[in-house]
Amino acid sequence: MNPLDLGRRILAKTARNDTFELPLFPLNTVLFPGGILPLKVFEPRYVELVSDCMREEKPFGINLIRAGQETGAPADPEPVGCLASISSWDMPELGILQIQVTGGLRFFVEHSHVEANGLVLASASTIAEEPPLALPAKYRACADMLKRIIDHLGHERFQTPFKYDDTVWVGYRLAELLPLKRSARQNMLEMNDSLVRIEILHSFLVRQGLIA
Repeated sequence: MNPLDLGRRILAKTARNDTFELPLFPLNTVLFPGGILPLKVFEPRYVELVSDCMREEKPFGINLIRAGQETGAPADPEPVGCLASISSWDMPELGILQIQVTGGLRFFVEHSHVEANGLVLASASTIAEEPPLALPAKYRACADMLKRIIDHLGHERFQTPFKYDDTVWVGYRLAELLPLKRSARQNMLEMNDSLVRIEILHSFLVRQGLIA
């Protein structure tokens, strides 16, 4: 069995909470808990979504697109996504919003429908947060590689504190930074076993000759 498929032995049917209404922003990227993502928002449906979320101080959902495009007709999103809270915003010109979001809890889309304005509205339930787990010594090289990447890119691009001793945090950050296929990133988001996730990422780094 492909290790990514094995690692995907999700979460989803356990540890889910009551459903709630959530507007979705399908994208060709995966947002992870604790991640920071800048977005340029210009389509009227999403400008309205972001404006509502800022006014009401509530998150929206970011899901990887399974079929379709980011603009135009509503895309078909993956069922597991990540809550996005707006941490900063700017309007450099009328009708265009520049925002930065921070990833919160993962969620599962129970069902969804498309509103008249093209916005996808979901009935969703949050997935329990993965508990911190001390990083095993055999994966120390993964944390060292992550630290080098973050030092190179700049600490301001990441949310503090940096948790290089936490298997969950190291796995999420590597999953968002390494050159993985989108489907692989989605698998990293969906799996609920931080040791399986870090093992897959460790194997990837070894295969690429980045760590011994």
